[in-house]
Amino acid sequence: MKQDRTEAWIAGHLALSLLAVDPAGLGGLRLRARASPVRDAFLDAAPDMLRPFLRITPAMTDEALFGGTDIAESLSQGRLVVRKGLIAQTGTRLVTMSERLSRGRATRLAQVMDARPSDATLLLDEGIDGEAAPMALCDRLAFEIDLDGVRTVDLGELALGAADISAARERLEKITLPDETLTDLVVTAARYGIASLRAPLFALAAARAHAALYRRNSVMEDDLIAAVQLVYAHRATMMPEDDFETDTPEEDPAPPEEQGESDSRETGIPDDLLIDAVRAVLPEGALSALSGQGAQRSGKGAGGAGYRRKGNRRGRPLPSIAGMPSSDSRLDLVATLRAAAPWQKMRRAAEPERSGLILSRSDFRVKRYEERSDRLIIFVVDASGSSAMTRLAEAKGAVETLLANAYASRDHVALVSFRGRDAQLLLPPTRSLVQAKRALGGLPGGGGTPLASGLKVAADVAERARGQGLSPSIAVMTDGRANIGLEGEGRKAAMTDAALMARRIAAMALPALVLDTNTRAKSDLSDLARQMGATYMPLPRADSASISKSVTDALRS
Repeated sequence: MKQDRTEAWIAGHLALSLLAVDPAGLGGLRLRARASPVRDAFLDAAPDMLRPFLRITPAMTDEALFGGTDIAESLSQGRLVVRKGLIAQTGTRLVTMSERLSRGRATRLAQVMDARPSDATLLLDEGIDGEAAPMALCDRLAFEIDLDGVRTVDLGELALGAADISAARERLEKITLPDETLTDLVVTAARYGIASLRAPLFALAAARAHAALYRRNSVMEDDLIAAVQLVYAHRATMMPEDDFETDTPEEDPAPPEEQGESDSRETGIPDDLLIDAVRAVLPEGALSALSGQGAQRSGKGAGGAGYRRKGNRRGRPLPSIAGMPSSDSRLDLVATLRAAAPWQKMRRAAEPERSGLILSRSDFRVKRYEERSDRLIIFVVDASGSSAMTRLAEAKGAVETLLANAYASRDHVALVSFRGRDAQLLLPPTRSLVQAKRALGGLPGGGGTPLASGLKVAADVAERARGQGLSPSIAVMTDGRANIGLEGEGRKAAMTDAALMARRIAAMALPALVLDTNTRAKSDLSDLARQMGATYMPLPRADSASISKSVTDALRS
């Protein structure tokens, strides 16, 4: 934000104070920060009204979190036994690693938030590029605070105390609103491309809580400015268009009645004041990035980090294991009965009054399946001057050929190009042929050969893909004439850096392939492939079809 680090810290605690004043109206807060002493200090300074924290992790079972029927106890006691989960307790829901929540878990938490709005929710989002907390949850939270870059020396003193918040809670219901306040907030949201209908309501609740916190009886200009800065800045998807003069003919003066309505409207807070307030706290670079763009969201956060639940739904059956059935695991009835059968005589002797099959918790078995996740093939293409003219066309054709069969083979494709002094991810992981052709159409060529940068970008993409449940593999097309290292020019440094990145890929244990595009096989590339743990394949006269076939055969696992 256009604030120093101390101001970002104080703005975050203002959001926490407002949340403590009106948790039902504001929903909660999303905290973007890696696990660190700064994040711990932020949570430790949360008002007592938000405690206790109910810590929720993605690894928790549905039974532990949401509760449900205890099958083993119900069968043992001959009556329905229901266990309450953590979510039934009263307190602030503290969701750790929220970027890793599955879509199903996020949906159930959203239902809980709607049913019990009086309990606030704090999402701890540690996501990096491409990772984010589910939008189903974020949309239900008024605030988002980013503590990236904040250090312990930047932590400022907090002026608000528990007594201030308690007094504000009592004053909240008596806060009045100026006319047209909600209209102003809706107009401001629309001009910033904010489509969520919750945003203006959150801003209104934040303004009322801010007024109550500062002992006012009515919402004032300062309250609205603070509210839109905290609620709208992280939601903005476009910049408002500046008003400009046009050459349209002058209209006749409005009748007296209409003029009177206009004058009364102008007595409210000017729209431009709220527009400028949001503009003042937009992140650096957002002004140019959002300018002229519509309200388009990628939707990546809708399902969190996309972790696949493997082993309990579909695929090749595996032997069942001991465990309790839940929404994430199916009961294997036959295996359960088989496990219980040898113990029936002993159990019946211990409980002669019981009839029928006697089951204990240790008898239950759940099904497992070998489920293969979608595969991602990351093409790393040498677009430097030494190989660009012919190989770029072949690479484009190979990617398009693979994409044409993507739905049948469950493959995704990404494209990394390296030329000049660095590498670029030209095509993020996709199965969309239209998107791929658009990205491939403008693929440039020429310049130096920063092979190490290309391998580094590919390794980064592979790491993110694994976090999203994909099985990445890498195919490198190059002539191996590296002359640009990670830090600058120099053929020796360039090959040393390339070898370093190759060993990083080898440590990730990825299926990999190095396609040598020289007219004659090059020993340096063979050595690089060995360090990468990759298959080496010279293709001096390959076309797009043969490249596609070679990649598919070599990377098939």
